[in-house]
Amino acid sequence: MSEPWPTELRVSKERTSLRVEFDNGASYDLPAEMLRVLSPSAEVQGHGPGQKVTVPGKKNVAIRSVVATGNYAVRIAFDDGHDSGIFTWKYLLELGQSGDTLFAAYERELLEKGLGREPKIR
Repeated sequence: MSEPWPTELRVSKERTSLRVEFDNGASYDLPAEMLRVLSPSAEVQGHGPGQKVTVPGKKNVAIRSVVATGNYAVRIAFDDGHDSGIFTWKYLLELGQSGDTLFAAYERELLEKGLGREPKIR
């Protein structure tokens, strides 16, 4: 049995979420903040075990662009300059199915490290 395939990707008018619809009927509204802090990029995930980075201050981040990468993924660029994450269809499905749990774990990491979701005021 093959993995579900996206039939539509749509950035919200406010640029604060990405709606992903799959051919199995599932659809998810993925918040920009979640996509940014759980980016599959090496900048966030690190280059090996134990190198994952907890990214604070992204509550108000917005999606700048979504560009196809081959026929298996998209590169999402955010208005904070981050644009190196390649989001595969499988990863977008995982974020749709388990994003609440993954984001809750991220919020616990922030708390444990004394960090927050709000951007620092300069």
